[in-house]
Order: sequence, then C-alpha cells, then structure tokens
Amino acid sequence: MGSKEFLEKSKQVVVDYFNSHADKTDQKQITGDDVFVVWYCKTLQNHKALLSTNVSDGMYYEITNNGDKQETYVDAYKKWENFVVR
Repeated sequence: MGSKEFLEKSKQVVVDYFNSHADKTDQKQITGDDVFVVWYCKTLQNHKALLSTNVSDGMYYEITNNGDKQETYVDAYKKWENFVVR
C-alpha cells in the first residue's frame, strides 16, 4: 500500500467512524473534506497517521497499518485538556 492510498483509506475510516458514532440529535455527517492529517510517517512497510476533523469535539484518530499482516488498527481519542507544566 502506498502513502496516498493509506491516507485516503485513513480519512474514510475517520468519516465512517464519526458518522456512525456522532450524536444523532446533532444531525451532523462529515465527508473526507472535513478530515485532515495532523501527522504521518511510513517506516519500512508500516504506516501511521494522526487525523482530526473540523468538528470541534476534541477527537483525534490514530490509524496504523501493519504491512506484514495487512491489518489496519484504529485508536480514537478525546482531548480533555491542554496545559503547561514548568
């Protein structure tokens, strides 16, 4: 799988996840245009990307493709807080 194919698949995974888990009362559905890549890396046959959406819900998604097993793993996270430690 190439980088472009992986990122397109990752965006679709986020769209499908969001649309199936969003609060139905919000009546909000997203498309691939609403998803953006925060970070991406390819090492050997493996890919990893962090993605988010333009929805202000604090969610971000970690998508990992294991090239040896041809499996894709998804972690969905909620950002609770951002603070400085000195």
